[in-house]
Amino acid sequence: MRPLLGTVMLFTCLGALSGRPQAQNGGPDHVPPRRSSQIADGFGINSDMPRDPFIPWNRWWWTRMFDAGINFIRIGQYENSSDYTSWEWVERKRGEYSLEPAVDDYVNSLIENGVHIELQLLYGNPLYTSPAGRVPETIIPEPGGFHNPDRSIYSVFWPPVTAPQIEAFTRYVTWMVKHFQGRIEYYEIWNEPNIDYWNPVASPEDYGKLFNAAAAAVHNADPRAKVVFGGLAGAALPYAKRALEACNCAGSIDVFAYHNYPGYGHNLNPEAPSKEGDTNPSSKPLRDMVRAYPGIRKDMVFWDDEFNDGIPSWAGCDESVQAKYIPRGLIMEWAEGIRTFVWLIVGAADGNEFDDFGMLRGLRYRSDDFEPRKAFLALQSTYALFSDTRLDPSISVESRSAAATRPRTYAFKSAKDKAIIAYWLPIRSEPGVEPSETITLRINGSGIRHPVLVDVTSGRRQSVAWAPGTKDTLEKLPLSDTVRAITDETYFDWPVLPEAPSDLTVKTENGKARLSWAVHGGGNVGLISVERRNGYGGSWQQIAKLAGDAIAFTDPSAAGGAEVFYRVQAGNSAGLSAHSNIATPK
Repeated sequence: MRPLLGTVMLFTCLGALSGRPQAQNGGPDHVPPRRSSQIADGFGINSDMPRDPFIPWNRWWWTRMFDAGINFIRIGQYENSSDYTSWEWVERKRGEYSLEPAVDDYVNSLIENGVHIELQLLYGNPLYTSPAGRVPETIIPEPGGFHNPDRSIYSVFWPPVTAPQIEAFTRYVTWMVKHFQGRIEYYEIWNEPNIDYWNPVASPEDYGKLFNAAAAAVHNADPRAKVVFGGLAGAALPYAKRALEACNCAGSIDVFAYHNYPGYGHNLNPEAPSKEGDTNPSSKPLRDMVRAYPGIRKDMVFWDDEFNDGIPSWAGCDESVQAKYIPRGLIMEWAEGIRTFVWLIVGAADGNEFDDFGMLRGLRYRSDDFEPRKAFLALQSTYALFSDTRLDPSISVESRSAAATRPRTYAFKSAKDKAIIAYWLPIRSEPGVEPSETITLRINGSGIRHPVLVDVTSGRRQSVAWAPGTKDTLEKLPLSDTVRAITDETYFDWPVLPEAPSDLTVKTENGKARLSWAVHGGGNVGLISVERRNGYGGSWQQIAKLAGDAIAFTDPSAAGGAEVFYRVQAGNSAGLSAHSNIATPK
């Protein structure tokens, strides 16, 4: 489906009205969303896979990732315990490997809707790694809710350290990589092995040996797959150095990952220097050490594949603080060439974190279950604006303000060679406090002709004008601890695809399948496509095309007891949404 000319004109017809920010006359006053399918190189998020009862697939949370423009995902944990892809779920009887059938649907849903996958290969397996004097012949995995530190005799946090245990782990790795070959691109070996996910105490030497064997297994099973080292808790430089020495496999590392939770438990802004007790030591010394380490490839990249800050339940924080900190952390790391993954889309409230970390609220049987927090809206704006950009040192940005703290400024260019400049005060944010300063920016080499000011936290857009007699100076711009961006009015040139339908359920009524779902986005939906598949291995076929406001459909041909699955998709003049969840008759 081709975008209408009016869709593009909607974003490009407005000019600046005065020297101070003013609302645009006509056209959207907020950043239009970009979907995952519209982004080639963007940011990530962590997610549990769907699991009843607390994170069911037929609630409105999974599709929000695609609607928000999430481009990468890190899966493999259920809260801080294990998910369906973990070793003890995959090998429950010695030498026999299998996955829950729905896992392939979860993975395919991510891929089909434009998301790249990083899968964590973890943890131990009581069949092999238990320190008990007698190991079981078969196991039944824990349903969830357990977490580190867990030193019970059959805990999954006992790692493979002996040669037979490591060999057993690599057999699991090989099976997983072959199963997902051509679908999953990145495999991380363990999660935070430098803390108590590794019993009885973290051992960089043992982790290095395990990584060496597992990385070889990944690359042998799929030469195109990438291996992720570490997922270290914090920028643990001494641990990383010792693990690299024990591994003796620097050339096998495709991605080096660490996790950043500034001021864990209390309010610390993402730019702040580390202090004793904080988990926000600068990652630059770690990156410098790794880049200079003998054998490290020049094309190796760094990921901060767990990041969150200003969690509302932390001391001195609330939702407004978190909504300011997350864009600041994302953009700051993006400027350093580091892909960042937020922890996490929605928390399983039966786990050990309630729903504290979720960008969406968890299932607590309240009226606001799965509703977005302020940080989710800030995340969506950040991903729409800064995905597919790169820091551009050819753009010169000079700032002048009366603020006591020097502002941060970063200039990026999009894949279409359009400039966007981010700026903010890198100070500690306080609940209910909005610093009120102004700033003058002189911008050279940007190509911006008709400047627009964006509040990245809220997504609100306003027109601004160059200072009289100039084409490079903006005066009296608002300055605070909120990220703001300057770009051209033509920057927002992507078509606005509809939001994905959600909450698909299927019931059998009088021998027929009765489908119902929810649609979102109001008049932006022009049609609904209904698809059906027979069995887990079948192909999808469109069986109905309905009006955009349709929320139900009856499939009369589903009778006869055949195992059938359904999904729905929305469309408009710009194109198609992501698919809904998959549902089967109950």
